[in-house]
Amino acid sequence: MLSKNEIKNLRALNQKKFRDLERRFLLEGTRVVRDLLDRHPEKIECIFVTKSSVADFKQCAEVHVVEIDNQTLEQLTTSKSPQGVVALVNYPEQHFSDQDFILALDHVQDPGNLGTIIRTMAWFGFKQLVCSTNTVDFCNPKVAQASMGSLFDVQVVYTDLPTFLQEQNKPVYGALLSGVSLHQTQPIQPAVLVMGNEGNGISLEVQRFINIAISIPKYGFGESLNVATASAIFLHAFSATQRLTSSKS
Repeated sequence: MLSKNEIKNLRALNQKKFRDLERRFLLEGTRVVRDLLDRHPEKIECIFVTKSSVADFKQCAEVHVVEIDNQTLEQLTTSKSPQGVVALVNYPEQHFSDQDFILALDHVQDPGNLGTIIRTMAWFGFKQLVCSTNTVDFCNPKVAQASMGSLFDVQVVYTDLPTFLQEQNKPVYGALLSGVSLHQTQPIQPAVLVMGNEGNGISLEVQRFINIAISIPKYGFGESLNVATASAIFLHAFSATQRLTSSKS
């Protein structure tokens, strides 16, 4: 069992300032913890499980497993219906690598959106994500859960986005409603793709550095697409171009 002080210290990791200080965060959910255990066990310090879930992890030899009661679980998690498993995980390494394709996010605020975007990047094999400093923290528990363990497959860095874009020597695409339809253009690599805030899109300050504005054509109804959904469509388009280029070389 955990002491009151240990619970207090773990709960503090639900706040960004303590995560950054400790360079650790909490990852919740049987499936996502199991997936991380299979692929990156070295990143897990400890797994906390309730009696109902202990059977899934009792044979785990890679990391320390601690059984906790339901009351302790509720204190550690931010979910209304916790699944019975919480892992204490070390931060992913953060560094910039100048890839052929870079996704840049301008003030994306919803943790679920960021986690889904990271998961989608991993699916398509893209490695580098650059976030504005006002984008939600990538080790937020809800981001980590939505990413389904893909935090360790994508490099995430935070920086002043206008400065970063100004220094780029590759085309900068931007997702704008006024942009050219994806059906009328073929995205090329190397490139940077900028996606904007859920409510306001790409800021005017960042728009100054966009070379090519692109959009997703609308055939039905709706004001706009969710940023994670739109990112998935654009990522697929850029990955298709990458495969086409590779097949010709």
